[in-house]
Amino acid sequence: MATTPETDAHSGTLHGVVTTEVKPPQSGFTTFLLVVCAMAFVAAAMVRLLGIDGTRYMIATTSLTPYVTVAGLLVGLFALLRRRWAVGLTMTLVAVVMVANVAPRAFSDSRPNGVGQPVRVMTSNLLVGMADAEAIVREVRARKIDILALQELTPEMVRDLERAGLDQVLPNRVFLDEPGGSGSGIASKYPLTQRNLTPPGTLQQAGAVVDLPGKDIEVVSVHPLPPVVTAGPEAWQRELAGLPSPDSTGAIRVLAGDFNATLDHVGITRLLNKGYVDAADQVGKGLIHTWPSNSGIWPPPVTIDHVLVDQRCPVDTTDVFDVPGSDHRAVVTQFVVPKF
Repeated sequence: MATTPETDAHSGTLHGVVTTEVKPPQSGFTTFLLVVCAMAFVAAAMVRLLGIDGTRYMIATTSLTPYVTVAGLLVGLFALLRRRWAVGLTMTLVAVVMVANVAPRAFSDSRPNGVGQPVRVMTSNLLVGMADAEAIVREVRARKIDILALQELTPEMVRDLERAGLDQVLPNRVFLDEPGGSGSGIASKYPLTQRNLTPPGTLQQAGAVVDLPGKDIEVVSVHPLPPVVTAGPEAWQRELAGLPSPDSTGAIRVLAGDFNATLDHVGITRLLNKGYVDAADQVGKGLIHTWPSNSGIWPPPVTIDHVLVDQRCPVDTTDVFDVPGSDHRAVVTQFVVPKF
């Protein structure tokens, strides 16, 4: 508060005029909202960074990590602009750590030198046999697919694929077709030998040895039970943990399918830490969504279909595209199986 002298225009006398400096009030409601946002963001970030699966709701939140990261960074910067320093700095710093984990998926890694057999693998979830069989066979022909991994393969879908001419391009197959969404299969240009590479699970996960020219590889059509079922995520965790690890001294292994998990989930990160690489991540396409296809705002699209290859296999290309009739997009990857 300050007193300022002022001269009376008529008498010339000075009068003390009291003035008050008014400061814009701090909005308590805005601060409250920012604190709530900060608490939620930091909690979600810690679940991801510490590798905690938790409940099915926590797992669902982890699948949204790229969205959560962007939202946290924007809110943190907004808080700094509003001079809520503690909230803003906390959110921004945590968001920067999250960006460091997520952003590399949009950039291709250096391709190691490798000479060997190029292989093109395609994986597609058929939505309980509702996918367009003719479209699938057409893509197999056009993209010169060597190995096709299928999930939710029904007996009716097998007949549709046969009528569409799949046997003409991929004559060898290991099909574990079943009604509903539990079937699975592998079709190949090269000879196949069925092999059980995973423990028994809720859904079929076909496994096979592919007799490539010069060297065999092992392939699994991956499809663990979704973690968001009412029974809880225990089956999903168990089935992801049951996927075979890379064999550094033996056959090259490839895991292709609907993992019902993103690169932020513990089950995937453990496989990557053991010696697999995500093909899409290797070529800078790790943030391209695969489910649901043609999605609007809800549910937010996420990346749950993958091709994981042995880290000894240089990855050349990866492509993601819609399949008519299915809610999953297909993934096609070309990599090189080295000759040892």
